[in-house]
Order: sequence, then structure tokens, then C-alpha cells
Amino acid sequence: MKRTVIFGGKPIELAGEAIKPGHQAPDFTVVNAKLESVKLSDYAGKTRVIAVYPSIDTGVCQAQNRRFNAEAANFKDLVVLSISCDLPFAQRRFCAAEGLDHVITLSDHRDVDFGKKYGFLMQEVRLLARGTVIIDPQGIVQYVEYVPEITQEPDYEAALKHLKGSL
Repeated sequence: MKRTVIFGGKPIELAGEAIKPGHQAPDFTVVNAKLESVKLSDYAGKTRVIAVYPSIDTGVCQAQNRRFNAEAANFKDLVVLSISCDLPFAQRRFCAAEGLDHVITLSDHRDVDFGKKYGFLMQEVRLLARGTVIIDPQGIVQYVEYVPEITQEPDYEAALKHLKGSL
């Protein structure tokens, strides 16, 4: 079954299978700000929030990162992985300018490994769709949101409600 999101006013198909709550979280490899390969498994044993967005150079994506950064400070044993296909330099520049220190920006630009394995890849434009994934310390997906319209922010309250109930 084809899954789509609205991007630029038109439907764009998402590549890969949708990840669902209850699934074992697939490991993936992305690139950090130092251009080093990083895996999801590098953060094992912690609750992981994956904030997924198309580009740090848009207002909605910036707001998403600011919000998750602010919320992360309220939780113990939580790591927020902020993932897009932006180059690591752009992600680092934005976080430094904004003083964001509770999110870890990671780039999927090299292999789009995360995008394919989690079903967030808008292959036609080679960007990630917007959404949120929460993975528990045992590596089980607990919450997933694929935002249907790219210009909309994720449902922060639903994600926070889930986090507050599980941490």
C-alpha cells in the first residue's frame, strides 16, 4: 500500500515500510557533526526520541528542533536524535546559533539508511518527511507519527504524553 505525505501542495510517496509501535527498532547508520558514522545502537539503554524533519532551513523544522530541545531538558535518561538529510554543517550551525544543547543532530544525507528503514524517505525529493519516533531502552518502538502535511508541526502533546507515561 502506498503511503504519501503532502509536500509543496502535492502528494509525495514515502519509500520503505512504515515502522509501527511494538516493532523492534531497526538499527541504522547516520552521520554526526564530525562526519563520523553513528548508529541508533550507540544510544542503547536510553529512551530515544527521533525528531525527523525535511530541512533545518525552514521555520517549521527549526520550531520542531527548538521544541524538542526545550522538552528534553525535563526528562532523565532521554536522548533526542534530530535527523534530516541536511549536511551536518548546516545542522551544527543552526544549533550553535540557537543554543540548542539537548538535541543531537544527525544527517541521513549519505545513505538515507534511516529514511529507508523507518519509511520516512521522500525519495522523489531525497528528503525525509516530518515525524516523531519514540524507542524505549529495550529497543522497542513505542510511538510513531508520520505528519501528513510537511508544513505542519508534529503532535508534541501526544509524544510528550507518551513520554511522561513511560519515563
